[in-house]
Amino acid sequence: MKFLGSGKVKDIYDIGNDRLLFRFSDRISAFDVQFNDLIPHKGEILCKFSKFWFNKIDYQNHLISVKSDNEIIVQKLDMLPIECIVRGYFYGSLVSRYKNNLIKIDQNDLKLASKLNTPIFDPTTKSHIDMPITKNDLIHNNMITSSMFDELANVSIKIYKQMSQIVDSVDFILADLKLEFGLLDDKIILADSIGPDECRLWSKKSYQIGHIQNSFDKQILRDWLILHKYKQKFDLSKQHTIDPIVPKLPKSLINKISNRYIHIYKKITQE
Repeated sequence: MKFLGSGKVKDIYDIGNDRLLFRFSDRISAFDVQFNDLIPHKGEILCKFSKFWFNKIDYQNHLISVKSDNEIIVQKLDMLPIECIVRGYFYGSLVSRYKNNLIKIDQNDLKLASKLNTPIFDPTTKSHIDMPITKNDLIHNNMITSSMFDELANVSIKIYKQMSQIVDSVDFILADLKLEFGLLDDKIILADSIGPDECRLWSKKSYQIGHIQNSFDKQILRDWLILHKYKQKFDLSKQHTIDPIVPKLPKSLINKISNRYIHIYKKITQE
């Protein structure tokens, strides 16, 4: 088994025969900053969520088997160089980009957290800091072809709608979703992992248009960082290309995040 590298959450190993081992950790990150504190049970929840969604989604994926509570074995793919974001609600970075005329949305009376008439395919680059990228830029830079972009857009929105139906049935809202894909024999395959780190999940009971939503994902960490001015400090560090000072997370916040991951897993999977 050969160690290939660590992402924000996963450690990845090459186990031969064109197969990879994903080992999910309890690490957490936000605003492209990795924190030193661990979130109990997070790795297990992300692993089990990936198994759940790969088995539920009606599209070919790279999952081969589940090895343990926090490990899965997957098919090695030629990964595509973009993250496929689908946005179903007017929230997050979409709001500021819309207000700054960086993205067009053909819809009147847009308010914070309002549902979009049609889900938007809004891909980003894969880098230390993910940046939105257009179809023209992707084609111009020979990252993907026009037909491949169209297929990724259609498949991503279709998967978003499938997942939204399941989430809606247990009184939650799938606000947005990040997917990754790879190629196997020139065929597009759903890859990476799918869980609360790849989406925004809101409670339907507390949902209110025009307000910050009660999220059952790592948004709770982002909100805490914004409240205590850490995001501003992170942004300044990026501007000066220096490593940010990483705060220690309060135990109460760690427990709250852990409990929310567990709660949303039980609600959605009914396990």
